[in-house]
Amino acid sequence: MKKIFITVLILIVGSIKTSFSEDIVNLNYIEMEVLRNGDVIGFSNYKFSKENTLLKVENETKFKVDVLGVNIFKINSLGTEIYKNNNLVSFESETFQNKKVKYVNLKLSEDKTEYLINGSSYKGNATLDNVIGNWWNYKILQTDTQISPLSGSIKKQQVKYIGDEVLEILGRKINSNKFSLKSKNQNIAEDKKLDFIVWMDPSTNIILKVSYERMGSWEYKLKKFN
Repeated sequence: MKKIFITVLILIVGSIKTSFSEDIVNLNYIEMEVLRNGDVIGFSNYKFSKENTLLKVENETKFKVDVLGVNIFKINSLGTEIYKNNNLVSFESETFQNKKVKYVNLKLSEDKTEYLINGSSYKGNATLDNVIGNWWNYKILQTDTQISPLSGSIKKQQVKYIGDEVLEILGRKINSNKFSLKSKNQNIAEDKKLDFIVWMDPSTNIILKVSYERMGSWEYKLKKFN
C-alpha cells in the first residue's frame, strides 16, 4: 500500500510542469475573492501581459477587517513580477498594512546566479529556487523556499500532497489536487508561520482556492479568469 501511495504522489508532482504551462502564459487575468469567516472582504487580482519572451504579472490586493464597525486590519498592496523565458528577473511591491509601509525591490544579479533583495524585512541575497509567494503561481507548490511578496523575507516551506478532491467553485464541480503548505521551521512566531491548504486544477495549473486560520477562517477563492 505504501508503494502505491508513493507512486501516486510521484505521478501527481511530476504532472506539474517545471516551466509555466501554456494555460498560465496565455492568461489575461485572474481574479480572486478574499473571504474571512465566509464573508467577502476584498480581492486579490492579477493581470498578465506578454511581449516576445517577457511576461509581466501585476497584482492588486485590497481587503479590510472590521469588528463592530471598527477597522482592525487593512491591506492595500500593488506588485509587479517580470519574467524572461519563464525566469523571474525582477519584482517590486509596495504594501500599506494598517499604518505600516512594507516593500520589496528584487532583481536578478548581473551574473544571473542569484536574486538581490532590498525589502522592508530582509536585505540580501536569495537563491534562484525561490518563488514569489503569490497565489497565481502554481510553482509555489514545487519549491521548498519562497519570498514574501510584502516584505521580501525568505520563508522555508514544506509542501505535501493530501489527495484529490472535487471542489465546487466557479459554478461547477472541478477535480482538484489538494496540498498543505507549511513552514519548515515550526518554532517561529505564529504570525510568521506558513500554514495553508491549497487546491489546484491539474488540467490548467490554476490555483482554485487557498485557506488558512488566523484571527478567523480565511480564503482566497478564484472568482474568474480569462
